[in-house]
Amino acid sequence: MGPENLTSVTEFILMGLTSHRKTQMVLFFIILLIYLLTLAGNLVIIILVQANSSLHTPMYFFLTHLSGLEICYVTSTLPQMLAHLLSGNGAISFTRCIIQMYIVLSLGATECLLLGVMAYDRYLAICHPLGYATAMGRWRQMHLASASWVGGFFFAMINVVCTLRFPFCGPNHLNHFFCELPVVMKLACGDIQVTEAILFVVAVLIPLLLIPLSVILTSYGLILSSVLRMQSASVRHKAFSTCASHLTVVTMFYVISLYMKPRSDTTPDSDKQTAVFYVVITPLLNPIIYTLRNKEIHKAAAKMLPRKGLKEKY
Repeated sequence: MGPENLTSVTEFILMGLTSHRKTQMVLFFIILLIYLLTLAGNLVIIILVQANSSLHTPMYFFLTHLSGLEICYVTSTLPQMLAHLLSGNGAISFTRCIIQMYIVLSLGATECLLLGVMAYDRYLAICHPLGYATAMGRWRQMHLASASWVGGFFFAMINVVCTLRFPFCGPNHLNHFFCELPVVMKLACGDIQVTEAILFVVAVLIPLLLIPLSVILTSYGLILSSVLRMQSASVRHKAFSTCASHLTVVTMFYVISLYMKPRSDTTPDSDKQTAVFYVVITPLLNPIIYTLRNKEIHKAAAKMLPRKGLKEKY
């Protein structure tokens, strides 16, 4: 294949979750409700943290970044999905598809790195409480958060640039509801197997899965060892409770990540069904998990609620 650009595809057709018109309308209202709830849940976390000085701690600083990331993530996919369900037309231009692919991959990679940073923060808070304020100062928080965002967008750029090396000169129908890199790459002209394997190892497996996962497992292994040596049962319970939400989100994230790379024994429909979990469901569950049993969030919310004729309780 010559070096010239043979790309002739000007748009892709997203086949979506279903072609049945009544089912599309039902899905439209369900996904619209989920989208609005996801936005509201994550915005509430950001507002509560910003409005309450008691929540101006590293843990909640990183949590606001995670909430902001989830808002960006669902907004990069669900409004387009809703528009396609409403119109019944899944056409998207080649340029918009590539941009969406890059943004979605970047935000997913950033979340992967950010979860590792949050695990490291919990390790410092529990295992080194006396030096925690110094080790996790304001500048360190900014550096770690910035590194997560920059790293996520950088590694995603590697994937997208390598994908665009291939021309798109054949079919343009994507059996998906958004432009996901592995699905788009299947439509590239030429042999993509070697490039796909290299990309997965160099730009996904090592920097985005193995490194953050190693940090998470090491951090929680040290946390568990430290907590088991604590004499007070109440202190042990408090230590575990501060980690429970993050550990639940991490477990859910990595369990779903096992299915992110399409395998030869899976059908395109099963790939779409799996994508629904990490594109639609997970961003909704994350704020619920972080607020469900979080007493500090509950107190912050109670302070902001108007109480007629009553003095604020907190």
